[in-house]
Order: sequence, then C-alpha cells, then structure tokens
Amino acid sequence: MDSSAAEASTPNERKDDAAPSTSTKTARGGDGPKSKKASLKRKAGETKNAKTKRPKKARVFRPAQLGYTVHQGEDMLLVMASSTSQYDGSVWRPQKKGGKKKKLAKGNHRWGESLPEEVLVNIFQMVVVQDGAVPFLCRVGRVCRLWNTAASSPVLWRKVTVGHCWIAPGKTQLPKTEKKIQETFDWLAQNRFSQLRDFSLCHWKKNNDFAVEVVSQFCPHLRSLTLSYCTGLTASAFQSLGLHSRALQSLNLQYSEVDGLLEYLENHGSQIKQIWFTHGLKNDRLLSTLTRGCCPELDLLEINPKLDSKDCELPICIQALQAACPKLKTFRMLNVRPLHKTMRNGADSTSGFPLLEELCIATTSYSYMSDKNLLDILYGSTKLRVLDLRGCSRITPSGLAALPCPELECLFWGQYFSSHTALSSQKRGLHMVTQKWSQTLKELDIANQLFVEEDLEIAMSYLAQATEADTLRSLNLSGTRITSPALRAVVGRLTSLNYLNLSSCRYLPRGVKRLYRGQEDIHQLLDKLE
Repeated sequence: MDSSAAEASTPNERKDDAAPSTSTKTARGGDGPKSKKASLKRKAGETKNAKTKRPKKARVFRPAQLGYTVHQGEDMLLVMASSTSQYDGSVWRPQKKGGKKKKLAKGNHRWGESLPEEVLVNIFQMVVVQDGAVPFLCRVGRVCRLWNTAASSPVLWRKVTVGHCWIAPGKTQLPKTEKKIQETFDWLAQNRFSQLRDFSLCHWKKNNDFAVEVVSQFCPHLRSLTLSYCTGLTASAFQSLGLHSRALQSLNLQYSEVDGLLEYLENHGSQIKQIWFTHGLKNDRLLSTLTRGCCPELDLLEINPKLDSKDCELPICIQALQAACPKLKTFRMLNVRPLHKTMRNGADSTSGFPLLEELCIATTSYSYMSDKNLLDILYGSTKLRVLDLRGCSRITPSGLAALPCPELECLFWGQYFSSHTALSSQKRGLHMVTQKWSQTLKELDIANQLFVEEDLEIAMSYLAQATEADTLRSLNLSGTRITSPALRAVVGRLTSLNYLNLSSCRYLPRGVKRLYRGQEDIHQLLDKLE
C-alpha cells in the first residue's frame, strides 16, 4: 500500500510541481505580450495626439514682387525700370509647401521662364544676326509662352532667308507637301513679316511665284529681294512687286532664271538702286535695258558668270551706261571680260561716273582690258577708293598713274591662275604707282607681278617715306622679286602693317617666305632680316 500510495502520490506531486511552472508560462506568454502591444498602441496614440496638438506656425505673408521692364539705353546698355510685367507669370515665385512638385523635363531650366521679355529679344537678336531668323525663331517659339512672345517680336523678323526648310534639293514635292509649304509661308507672312526689310529665297524650284507674291502683299516695308538659284519665276511675281512693293530698292538675281524682269524695270526701275545678276543669254538683255535709262538712281551694279561657264565675254557700251546711270558708286564685273562698244552717234565725251567709289574688273583668265579702256571707264571718277584689276595683265604702271583718282585706298593688281604670268616679260615703273598713292594706300596687292629688283626697291622706298600717314595695312608681295634690303626698308617704317604675304618670293632667304599676320609676327620677320 505504501508502495502503491507512493506510486499514486508521485504523479500528483509531479502535477503540483508542474502547476506553478504552467501558470508562470501563462503569465509570461499571455499577459506579457498583451501588455507590450498595449504599450505600443498607447505610445502610438500619444504620438498622434502630440502631432495633432502641436501648434501651427503662423503664415508669413510676403509682399508681392514688383514687376520690371528692360529697355535699351545709350551704348547698348539695358536699363531695368520698375513697372508692370508685360508677361503674366514671368517672375519666378517659390512653390508652396506641401504642394506636388512638377517634374522638370531634362534640359528645362526655370531661368528661361523668369527672364524679362526684352532680355530674351536681345539674346535672340544675337543668334538671328549669326544664324538667321529661320528656322531658329520657329523652333524657340515652341518652348513656352514667354519664348513664343519674344520670338514673335517684329524686330527679329526684319531680315529673313528661306532655303530648304521642307524638302531636300532635287526631290519632287508631293501635293500634300506643296500645300503645307504654301500654308506655312502664308501664315509667316501674315503673322511675322510685318516689319520685313530684307528677304532671300534660295534653291527653290517650285512655289517661287507664290512666295514672292505673298511677301509683296503682306510686307509693305520690303527693301531688298534676293532670289538665289531659283527657277520658274514668271512675270506675275514681278507684277505683284510693282503693285505692292513701293519701297523695294535692291534686286539680287544671281544664278536664277527669271522672266518679266525687263518689263518690271521699264515700269518701276526708277526706285531700284542696286542690282546683282548673272551673265547669260537672257540676263545680258538687262544691261541693254539699263543703258536706255530705266534705272537713273542705280548706285550698285554687279555682274557674275555661271559657275560652269567658259565663255564670259560681255559686250558693253560704257559711254551709254555712264549717261544712263550717273549716280553709280559700285561697278563690279567678276570673271567677265567686257567688250567695249562705241555709241552709235559717235559721242565719246561724257561726264563718266563722277560718284564711282569702287571698280572691280577681276578675272582669273586673260583680260582684254587696256589702259585706254580703263581710262574711259574712270573718266571723271575722282572719288574712286577701291580698284580691283586682278588678272588684267595689259594694264601698265603708266596707265594707272594717269588715272584721275588722287585718293585711292585699295589697289588689287595681282595675277592669279593665269597662264600668261610665266610668259610675261620683266616690268618697270611700279614706283610711279606707289609714288602717286603712297599717302592714301591701305591695301596693295601686286602678287606675281614680275617687276625687276631695282624697281621694287624704289617702289618700297616711296611707301616707307609716308611716315605721317602710315596707312598701309595689307601688302601682298607673293611671287615677286622682292629682296631683303627692299623688304627691310618698308617693314621697319610701316607700323600699321598687319598683313604681309611673302610666299613664293625666290629672292628671299629660306624660312622667311610665308604669310605674316599681326604686328608681332611682322616684327619677328624684321629680326630675321637683320
């Protein structure tokens, strides 16, 4: 019994012994975690109450920012004055706290939206002068409203050049593309070209008449029209110019084929002052029209040949042109050999070109220009400043010295790319030219002129004696027989000389025969010559 009682008591004792442990686990496992969760909830509630009970900060009312405008004063100075802003929202304002931040696109900065409109116009003006108005202004006008307003300023659209904006050269235009071109051009003329002064159309094969007619109708201030490498122009375009463009003064038709120009000049040539055209079968009749006196106010006339042209001979009656265009100031015939004709009535004496300031008869091939022909052109031209005779190998120093031009500033007399240069005999008399214009010459070019060494030395001495004027800035002696003593005399005395070409001068030592730019570079040459 004892053993059974002992055995019976043993499990009870074990239960009694196990009970406290079970109650302890329940207290730790049940009551313990519940108390922790309650404490966490209590702390979280206290935090929320603390946030809600925290006093709000008083709002700071900032005064409204004053607007300002910028206008251009003296010496290109931008003056900023306090006034109402021209563009609503152009001034940057700090974003309110708690608001959603707008994501800025890559490359977009707020400084462009905060600049005054006048400053943007000045910045755009610098780009327009360098790169042109189209397509730059069309692209920046799509950035934002402020940039669109600045790009729409009429000041920026006074000079416009339109080239291959829609289609590559040589490709045909689809009807849809042609309609888009006309709609876009019409919109630009009505909304941007109100102050247009100079307009250029380049490499257009179609829509030329449409473009010229639209510009003439919506641009009353048009003064200059350039049509370069354009074909298909008809008389309707020039009729529109005659009806609407009363202020037109300049026509540049180089490398373009046009119809109706002669009729336009006969009716409205009195307002034209400048003409550029290309030598050709159709355009040569223009010169005959000018000699009949349709453009009495003409002051600039330039004739160029086609790039692939070989025969560039142009018959011209100088006396008739002098009588028809007495106000001519600039007369250029580049790579065109004039064939002089006499007037039918036999009148040789005219007043010449009394206002002529520049004459260019330069050519890269053989020229028929003689001393007598040159004197016939420059008869009475006492105001001549620039004389370009490059390639005119028949002109002599005595013929130049006989010209009635006392204040010549630029003389270009070099021989370039001429097969007759190497076959020419030795020349003399250059000193007559330098002696006549030593006080006024600013640029002198006698490249590849085979004057003897003694004559070159005397000619350079006359240039060096002009110490009071000292106006010579450019001297081209390439391919001549200049020697070191003659060169030392002129380089040591001329302090304003900035350009000196001594390439291919065989009578100079090695290391010296090259191009010199700047006074410092020329002074180093003087040290080598000594």
